Amino acid sequence: MSGLLKLMPVLFLALFIFSASGQFIASINCGASDVVHDLNLITWTPDNTLISNGDARKVPSINSLSTVLDTLRVFTSRKKNCYSIPVTQGDKVLVRASFNYGNYDGLSNPPTFDLHFDGNFWAMVKTTIRGVVMSEITYVAKGDVISVCVAQTRPGQFPFISALEVRRLDSKIYRELDNNRALLLSSRVSFGATENLRYPYDTYDRIWGYPAALLDTVVRNDLSSVDTTKAPNNPPSEVFQTAITTDNSSEFGILLATVTPDNPIYANMYFSEVSSLSFSKRVSRIYYLGPRSDTDRWLTLPFSPPYGSVLVQYLYNYTVNTTRQIYMCRTQDYYLQPLINAMELFQISEVLTDGTNSNDVIALSLLQSKFDVLRGWSGDPCLPAPYSWDWLNCSNDATPRVISL
Repeated sequence: MSGLLKLMPVLFLALFIFSASGQFIASINCGASDVVHDLNLITWTPDNTLISNGDARKVPSINSLSTVLDTLRVFTSRKKNCYSIPVTQGDKVLVRASFNYGNYDGLSNPPTFDLHFDGNFWAMVKTTIRGVVMSEITYVAKGDVISVCVAQTRPGQFPFISALEVRRLDSKIYRELDNNRALLLSSRVSFGATENLRYPYDTYDRIWGYPAALLDTVVRNDLSSVDTTKAPNNPPSEVFQTAITTDNSSEFGILLATVTPDNPIYANMYFSEVSSLSFSKRVSRIYYLGPRSDTDRWLTLPFSPPYGSVLVQYLYNYTVNTTRQIYMCRTQDYYLQPLINAMELFQISEVLTDGTNSNDVIALSLLQSKFDVLRGWSGDPCLPAPYSWDWLNCSNDATPRVISL
């Protein structure tokens, strides 16, 4: 896919030079015409110089969410439409796409469509009349350009996009990740919080949400700050200001309702004691509750959250379903109930494609450079099937070839 980079306008590249060495690779305000600086100190660039297809639209004021989410770009032609963004090969990137229908067309018919990345299926996007739908994925870039595409899957339901963000992660973040797979975010929660937390508190601009309702007890940290310098994944200190525990039970379930049953998961659970304990300590274990024998139900050894610092427990490549859930409990020798401060939950993707044959990609790039009418197509030429570029046909190989124009 690197050949496609040659086709990008100089202005497109210039928009990203300022952040090439930082965490912010791109913050794109789709459908906008001006640069926007939001309350999180993030600078958003319009997409009108980044993509030639699609129509810029605006959400009516009655459904307004924010300056960034109130504009969008809708695509009424082509099987798929893509944004191409330069990165460094081998970068671990966090990509987030946001969709706010907001009844922009007055039809009260929020569309459903597919979302792709680098020739791989990402998600089915089911938008709603009001409210934002957000999808986030983390993976290691295989080339020097990544692509994010929306594809029409239903007649009369046109795909659109409101915002697109790309962040560069440190290579040690989510170090369990297989470079040939991706992590699809299911939830990232700061338990006990009352508002979302993101940049500048989180260096990588991960968004830490909060549960809409909690049946558990919220407890607050005695300390104004927790040392996270040695914590895996560099979580923001602010997520350790609160935690949840339980008053009337020795155990509680960990939030897994957002995952697809029987898909492998990757979970990071973050713990920090909220009080200085003089006469006892809190000791917990994490286990399966389901059709498993007693000998293999335990997922962790007993652990005690540290006071003033952070302990992270992770699960990688486990599956859950309606009869197999994950719980946390206190050990029998200690009376303090378990607590948890924050959690990230991902589903692990299938093996990622290497994309269309690289020689064919280079040849198509040269062809596009000669004919202006072809320059509007970007993303992987053949993948995912059947969403090849409209003017070519591809083989069905794992690494497809272009067989005709």
